[in-house]
Amino acid sequence: MPIDLSVEIAGLRLTNPVLASSGTFGYGLEFAHLVDLNSLGGIVVKGLSLEPMEGAPAPRVCETPSGMLNAIGLQNVGVRAFVAEKLPKLSVYRTAVVANVFGTTVEEYCEVLRILEDAEGVAAYELNISCPNVKRGGLQFGSEPGMAAEVVGAAKRAISRRRLWVKLSPLVSDIGAMAWAVAEAGAEALTIANTYPAMCLEVSTRTSRIASPSGGLSGPAIRPITVRLVHEASKAVKIPILGLGGIEKPDDALQYFLAGASAVQVGTAHFADPRASERLVKGLVRRCEELNINKISDIRCGFRP
Repeated sequence: MPIDLSVEIAGLRLTNPVLASSGTFGYGLEFAHLVDLNSLGGIVVKGLSLEPMEGAPAPRVCETPSGMLNAIGLQNVGVRAFVAEKLPKLSVYRTAVVANVFGTTVEEYCEVLRILEDAEGVAAYELNISCPNVKRGGLQFGSEPGMAAEVVGAAKRAISRRRLWVKLSPLVSDIGAMAWAVAEAGAEALTIANTYPAMCLEVSTRTSRIASPSGGLSGPAIRPITVRLVHEASKAVKIPILGLGGIEKPDDALQYFLAGASAVQVGTAHFADPRASERLVKGLVRRCEELNINKISDIRCGFRP
């Protein structure tokens, strides 16, 4: 029997459980000459803000042991340019396009969503709540359950056409409590998790190896930590979870499925291999054949303590 890699995320049917993560695959179009975009379960586009953002100064990335440090600064063309220039070109592909959304106030989040609501070609929204709320002294929306629930609830009320995913920060004392709070507020799926704040210094110059003093750590080094977060969140909520962090090989993805994820997102691996997501899909088919797994969704929460 052919291996069934299809999964369902909050009513959205994906041909396979591998998505390109936001911020690591551009808007998808930049990779179209290298990657068969139709082979992916989905593309989560670069985060979209109300107005265009130039982002952080260069250098923006540096290699770390088993990972990467980055400080991109949320560079993007802005939601209006995305709708006018990027989205029409993405419509020729079958792959689900997920719009990652962020803002510095609740009102900004909602305005970005309202603009996207009037556009065609978006399959779902992913709310990035690892952003500073400028009205509350720069505290991250995702740092406290009450604040997270506030922005998620407002976002949910602002939309009607598509499902709402929420991308959580790993910097919380209880990921289960955070997952429960945003699920109660209207989140229909969770992405776990964003990068981990970190620093990398150059001893000879006594400076940061990137232009910013610190950045976000990603890659294989964080995978065991994030697998645990997925497991803890899956015990707290019933909504689907997308695992994200250090996925390069089929068994990396299978770990996330066993821990409770329904799908995965590939991020840092694209910097070393632009076809990492496409190769992972093919690798999952082979690995499932070896393990006698006929349907990928059957192994979700298959971890036996």
